[in-house]
Amino acid sequence: VCVCNATYCDTLDPVVLPPPGTYVKYESSKAGKRLERSQGSFQRSFQRSFQRNAQTPDVVLTVDVTQRYQKLKGFGGSITDAAAINVLSLPETAQDHLLRSYFSEEGLEYNLIRIPMASCDFSLHAYTYDDVPFDYELAHFSLRDEDTKMKASGDPLLQIPLLHRALAMSKQPLSLYATPWTSPTWMKTSESFVGKGTLKGQAGDKYHKTWANYFVRFLDEYAKHNLTFWAVTAENEPTAGLINNYPFQCLGFTAEQQRDFIARDLGPALANSSHRDIRLIILDDNRIHLPHWAKVVLEDEEAARYVHGIGIHWYLDFISPIQDTVVPTHELFPDYFILATEACVGSNFWERNVILGCWERGNQYSHSILTNLNNYVTGWNDWNLALDLQGGPNWVKNYADSPIIVDANEGVFYKQPMFYHMGHFSKFIPEGSQRVGLVASKESKKTALEYTAFQRPDGAVVVVVLNR
Repeated sequence: VCVCNATYCDTLDPVVLPPPGTYVKYESSKAGKRLERSQGSFQRSFQRSFQRNAQTPDVVLTVDVTQRYQKLKGFGGSITDAAAINVLSLPETAQDHLLRSYFSEEGLEYNLIRIPMASCDFSLHAYTYDDVPFDYELAHFSLRDEDTKMKASGDPLLQIPLLHRALAMSKQPLSLYATPWTSPTWMKTSESFVGKGTLKGQAGDKYHKTWANYFVRFLDEYAKHNLTFWAVTAENEPTAGLINNYPFQCLGFTAEQQRDFIARDLGPALANSSHRDIRLIILDDNRIHLPHWAKVVLEDEEAARYVHGIGIHWYLDFISPIQDTVVPTHELFPDYFILATEACVGSNFWERNVILGCWERGNQYSHSILTNLNNYVTGWNDWNLALDLQGGPNWVKNYADSPIIVDANEGVFYKQPMFYHMGHFSKFIPEGSQRVGLVASKESKKTALEYTAFQRPDGAVVVVVLNR
């Protein structure tokens, strides 16, 4: 790991394009390289250069910019309550180092931030923005301290909150998107934040209308703090709320229920609000539900007209190959973007939550990102931006690992291999880049290498190669 504190933190230089005929290489390795920069020149032809040392390379990768695929949205992480608590537990200059590490030109240049709409498991307790029963007018709707004191700027005596600080550090626009875990309990069949439960009634009724208006109120309240959202997702892991005894905040929807809620309630509520340009993302759950979920929602014209994209989580990837899920979804619905919205390691019961300096976990991130990018996915969002040494706080002890781990007692934070793996993508492939062809030559020996290529808006080509 790399240790940062109030006085020291490693930085990266802003990307400068190499002169024609040359390239810049950034390398990270288990042995300790961390985005180490070097330069070189291209030779005119292989043959001449190889006869001298009589060695042919095992693999030759050829970029083909005439083959063009999806355009990139970006990379980022989530500012959960837990992430905010951890950042703000550091001395102020160390907080700045941490935020710069993610958002500035001397860091990873993240451009996506996912924000829970009220609480999730990575909160200190369960809450929503209107826990007053049967308040169909949302008269008691209000943001909580978790928002105003940590995420959006409220009282000037408080830390100037994180989203504004991140926005100020970033040289490109940041795209914020919000996701609810649960509605207020009085809207739910379970009358509980947790466990199996859906909205009461059916689409079009007062519960569904009120829940749709809750999204609009959330966007209104954040707008008062000068924060505008790029997108919302219709629900985090809607299938979780269909599981008996689910341990943390959830709200169940089948694909059919999500379709009807969007067509009759959420879609019209957003379209008739001052946030009519906001993108709406469906699913936001494991890709094992594709292509079925997309078919149900997007083959319905009423629902489809309000939807822009499909969100996927990585947790069941090992039993749902991308070729059987994401690829057919893209082929059926090429006009809808697919975005990887959540991933973390260490949350499975058989894993250690936090393993400081674990290179293999960085490999897992890169492998997932490469697999997704090579199959039409437009971006990849990590889960918590920062957690503590335990992998929390998390009110149900569903601890996990994170690219940055904070030790508040020592006033330091650790940048893990996952952090640098993320940087190999986020720093060099900006929003608007387009994936291009990259093929291994016929003579190439069978290779375990994984790779992708993108052409940036400035015309430069980025090739990322993972050697696991």
